[in-house]
Amino acid sequence: MKKVLVVDDTKNIRSLLTACLELEGYQVGVAYDGKMALEMLHAESFDLVFLDIKLPEMSGTEVLRKARAVGIHVPVIIMTAFATVKNAVECTKLGAVQYLQKPFTADKVRSVIKELKESIQLSTDDPVAAAKKLVDGDKLEDAYDLLKQELGRQPDNAEIYYLMGKVLEKKGDIKKAEKFFNTARQFSDI
Repeated sequence: MKKVLVVDDTKNIRSLLTACLELEGYQVGVAYDGKMALEMLHAESFDLVFLDIKLPEMSGTEVLRKARAVGIHVPVIIMTAFATVKNAVECTKLGAVQYLQKPFTADKVRSVIKELKESIQLSTDDPVAAAKKLVDGDKLEDAYDLLKQELGRQPDNAEIYYLMGKVLEKKGDIKKAEKFFNTARQFSDI
């Protein structure tokens, strides 16, 4: 992880996160509203986003929804002072990887980053195993993206085709899922 986008309309939060992330060796981009965040996500590639839910004009949830709709599947940590179950469920369905309850400390930010590094290290050590965990956890878009990348590296790996079939099956696209299951069977027979 190298580049992080911090999206918050409160200057103190942006400053705290920027300082913590830079001390951890990250390059930090900053946006103070949802529109600016979307523009930055379209313009450059980020490895992680810290996204406030309550933003002027466009909520963080809407930013996340719009980013996912155009194929931007960067990991997102949701920040909020007003956690609700509805918001948590919606953001989780959109692929939020973690929540940071406001107010938070620099130690809490470091702890969240450490957890993410460990989980990302797992996925880079064995991307197929990481994708399987994502499928099992119903993080289907993230799993599918990871599997597509791995398919380019391992086009004869039956497990990748099988897992892509599982993702499509869970999404309700049974016909397309069956094609992937058949391809998986063909590669496991070789």
